[in-house]
Amino acid sequence: MPGAGRSPAVAYPCPVTQRLRGPVRIVGTGLLGSSIGMGLTRLGVEVTLADVSPTAVRLAADYGAGRPAGLGDAPVLVVVAVPPDVTADVVARELDAHRDAVVIDVASVKAPILADLRAAGADVSRYLGTHPMAGRERSGALAGRADLFVGRPWVVADHDAITYARGSVVDDLILDLGAIPIEMDPEEHDRSVATVSHVPQLVSTLMGARLQDAADEALRLAGQGVRDVTRVAGSDPALWVQILSANAPAVAEQLRALRADLDRLVDALDDVDREGARRTLADVLADGRAGVERLPGKHGQRSRFTRIAVRVDDRPGQLARLLTDIGDANVNMEDVRLEHAEGAQFGVAEILIAPETEQRLLEALDARGWAVVS
Repeated sequence: MPGAGRSPAVAYPCPVTQRLRGPVRIVGTGLLGSSIGMGLTRLGVEVTLADVSPTAVRLAADYGAGRPAGLGDAPVLVVVAVPPDVTADVVARELDAHRDAVVIDVASVKAPILADLRAAGADVSRYLGTHPMAGRERSGALAGRADLFVGRPWVVADHDAITYARGSVVDDLILDLGAIPIEMDPEEHDRSVATVSHVPQLVSTLMGARLQDAADEALRLAGQGVRDVTRVAGSDPALWVQILSANAPAVAEQLRALRADLDRLVDALDDVDREGARRTLADVLADGRAGVERLPGKHGQRSRFTRIAVRVDDRPGQLARLLTDIGDANVNMEDVRLEHAEGAQFGVAEILIAPETEQRLLEALDARGWAVVS
């Protein structure tokens, strides 16, 4: 919960004792706004919805995100979920219209918004910038999910002007939605998301762009690797232009470092027989593997799982049977991915498990007639 003297980047794994009391006003009924509304409504919190598009409001209401806002509403919390380039203006307007409410935003950049609000003379003692680290490639209320934030980090960009009591309502919201509040100062947040979100989006986009010129024969060979790399390349370009523009300095810094690594690789590949070239390739690959191993896995722990690939015939019920057999073997499955090659009559399920359960699962799968392919 925000307040003076609190250290940044601290997670709060335990729920607070008091649930958020409504009404909550949500401005913007896209993916994040609708998902917040769905989650709160499911808990019985009164939610009102506002959007520049009346149709978007009605659609979000039909999906259970709340009810259309009315003139007599008196929210205790306002959530601004609009595009980054208009967030500061909308926050300022909501602060002025609802003098007793705490106002937050969920935009993916934080420092520029706070700076704009201060420059405009807004009452930032009732404002907190936040950023739920959750999303989907799809947008709008149709893509909304009440459980979108469960287990996900939700950054609270603390600043000195807001009081502890006002900030606590934000933690109530985050915890009620199943997320984990993490404090960061706005500048630290923007540097962090450049590394873990904004530059990965660009890498995915650049790889996706390379596929435009690929031969049809090459695309037929595409497996899970290229699909993983390009998964977020289908995101909304208009939204990402706003995000990247707002966080341009931090993103550019990361891209320059990435460009230096690419230059090293290109130089090595241009003359692979040159002394040290293969060492360069090996070092870059090893550095990439070491970096990935630092990513937290399930429950925030270091991700160190064993992968088992199992052939799954293309028949109804086969994947369900595999998952049931894994459960019957008393093995906790950390993650599963299914790859189905074009034209094949089977797919491959990649199962991630704890290393100490590998032998038990292999024996159980063999006994039940499953073919382990790697």
